[in-house]
Amino acid sequence: MELEGKVAIVTGAGQGIGAAIAMRFAREGAGVVIDYVGSADDADAIVARLAGEGHRAVALPGDVSKRADVEALVAETVRRFGRVDVLVNNAGITAGADFLEMTDEDWDRVLDVDLRGTFLCTQIAARVMKEHGGGSVVNISSVHEDLPFPGFAQYCAAKGGMRMLMRALSLELAPYRIRVNNIAPGAIATARNVARLDDPAKQELLARVIPAGRMGTPDEVANVAVFLASDRASYVTGSTYYVDGGLVRHTEPV
Repeated sequence: MELEGKVAIVTGAGQGIGAAIAMRFAREGAGVVIDYVGSADDADAIVARLAGEGHRAVALPGDVSKRADVEALVAETVRRFGRVDVLVNNAGITAGADFLEMTDEDWDRVLDVDLRGTFLCTQIAARVMKEHGGGSVVNISSVHEDLPFPGFAQYCAAKGGMRMLMRALSLELAPYRIRVNNIAPGAIATARNVARLDDPAKQELLARVIPAGRMGTPDEVANVAVFLASDRASYVTGSTYYVDGGLVRHTEPV
């Protein structure tokens, strides 16, 4: 019950890492808002599962790239739960494009969700946190806030921007007792990644470049999110925590 009495918003939480974090938060005692875009089926299924276990959760729609949607999401959270203590900026998209052929739409689509969405959600939620004595913002970034990824320049730019936004906001929001940190997952075995990497050559490459020798799990990311959201991390702000099996430190002798 690390998060008992807290209220958390987890964006993009209908599946994958976001779903794992939302379920873990609820099981640690938090009231959880599961933000989703599009079909509500996955989010509703998570809410039903948590309700069956006796936990508090609600699914709410909201496109994080749109200010009106985020304002409505935060307002409805306050209406239902009375406060916001934790924000997990998990919503994000990954899209590749050869840089010389990249269109404005290719660039804007990723930056709007991954970086603008983090800005909007943090600003609007932090205004509520300030009025209630503080809180914790946890951004789900990527090893690609540091590690180049050819063919995904816009994704790297968004995650690199998230890193510096986190660092700047950790200072600016500290007087209000609002902590801001990033989690940078590496290769995580979500359904999407397992399908994308279901190739013997890719599996062999992963085993070679990940010092731990395997992909991580969404629950392993959720473990770190619980810590950063909890009062045990009360003196922790302005940092990125890699959950990558050592991928970002990989090197080979020449």
